[in-house]
Amino acid sequence: MAYKTVFMRYELKYLIDHEQKEKIMKVMEPYMKPDKYGRTIIRNIYYDTDSYRLVRHSIESPPYKEKLRVRSYAKAEPGSTVFVELKKKYKSVVYKRRLPMPETQAMKWLAGDVKLKEKTQIAKEIEYFMNYYRTIHPVLFLSYEREAFYGREDENFRVTFDENILCRQEVLSLQADVWGIPILPAGKVLMELKCAGGIPLWMVRFLSKERIFKTSFSKYGTAYKNIIYPQLQQSKEARIYA
Repeated sequence: MAYKTVFMRYELKYLIDHEQKEKIMKVMEPYMKPDKYGRTIIRNIYYDTDSYRLVRHSIESPPYKEKLRVRSYAKAEPGSTVFVELKKKYKSVVYKRRLPMPETQAMKWLAGDVKLKEKTQIAKEIEYFMNYYRTIHPVLFLSYEREAFYGREDENFRVTFDENILCRQEVLSLQADVWGIPILPAGKVLMELKCAGGIPLWMVRFLSKERIFKTSFSKYGTAYKNIIYPQLQQSKEARIYA
């Protein structure tokens, strides 16, 4: 199966409630089609350095930031396809380059245990990234339930709804079951609009009418600020007073 491996687009995020989601779903019906996979549980493993350099830089909202993760769209098996994704953002534009490969191979490659026989340009970029950040390794498992839709006239316009976003710092495997600590505010849904250019006028009008405004929300960044960083501070204080 051929997979799209290069993306360049805008990704706009909105925190909405379930009532707003239902309204948006009704407005979308004439313009959008459901993704062929329906409602899926997406699993991600995020990589970072020993000092969490990538996420600390990201939450400072710099003009340029980047991250590395491995993603599966279902519970993985050793031979099932997962995606090694290098995601960069520069001045509001998101650039994503991903490499599909079997789960076992992906994890061994990123751990430095095996080498790829054939190296594509994307593989070379990922290896450069890994070498540059030297101590990079898996640090977080993050999952969520997603419903995705794409435009009937413009397939590059996508709308996704993410719920039940969970994270954990143990059992960092795409073959594992989903469980963890919730990071979304109670009763909220994360909606993302993804487009190569402008948002369709019908969506702009609806968001304006309902007073739904764009927000800044990073799943990994939120997990770091709310869970990982407080733990690091507690550990630091424990060492000081030990």
